Amino acid sequence: MSPMLSNQSAMADIGRVGCLDLRYRRDGPRTILTASRCSTPWHFFPPAYLDDSGCAFTSLVNPSGGFVAGDHLSIHADLEEGAHVVMTTPSANRVYRSLGEASRQSVTLSVAPGAVIEWFPEVIIPFAGSRFTQTMAVTLGKGATALIWDSLASGRVARGERWAFTSLRNEIHLITASGARLLERYDVSPDRDSTGLGMLSAYDYVASFFVVSDAMDPARWPAVRDALAGILDSFGSDLLGGVTEPPAPGLAVKLVSRSPEALAAGQELLWEATRRAVLGLARPALRHY
Repeated sequence: MSPMLSNQSAMADIGRVGCLDLRYRRDGPRTILTASRCSTPWHFFPPAYLDDSGCAFTSLVNPSGGFVAGDHLSIHADLEEGAHVVMTTPSANRVYRSLGEASRQSVTLSVAPGAVIEWFPEVIIPFAGSRFTQTMAVTLGKGATALIWDSLASGRVARGERWAFTSLRNEIHLITASGARLLERYDVSPDRDSTGLGMLSAYDYVASFFVVSDAMDPARWPAVRDALAGILDSFGSDLLGGVTEPPAPGLAVKLVSRSPEALAAGQELLWEATRRAVLGLARPALRHY
């Protein structure tokens, strides 16, 4: 390829192929960011410390406002031994209408022995006619812990867009040091699905919460499971959910909700109970900018 064509190709990729790479390590009482690299549209706020645990709270920012057709964005984070990081976003992740190409996001999290990753982004909102594919791979070293949230809205509910996106594919894959795996994969195409959405059509929000750790005594998981089930039972019909013990050491929680308020309340209570049981820490008050 000629230099001119190469430059034109590189310019065409600006804002469409964005990468965010972060590396963390434990430095005394705190986890610090030791290396970072980002390309448009990705940016991030320097880690904040919201409690005395030394956990590095990192807010990932896409100032473009959302995912546009043809975007291929990636996030990669390496946590060295003993590091503790919470990753979040300051607002919902919007997926705009596409007449052809899907927008894509890939997330890879490498968590060294004894490290902790908590992934808690805001909800994904697929606009009518949008196409979106997301993949997440989390690799855990011995004694590492992952708390992974993923949530999806049916669309721009206030505008009457419910389950009107063209396609949404999502895959979350967690692998422990022993080779135990937890995999969630779904492919939703409301217009092409002849069987319909079933009971899901009555709800506007869907969420998953995965807790995986081989650092905790396996005999303790049933008690944590029962505590989370009790929280879910305390909600009315606006929030329904269930919790199970997957093949990997930990728990898997699925939620459906009729309102963002019920979903947020459920997430906060479940995160609080899990953090206390697994990490011995209270839930922080995240700062959304």
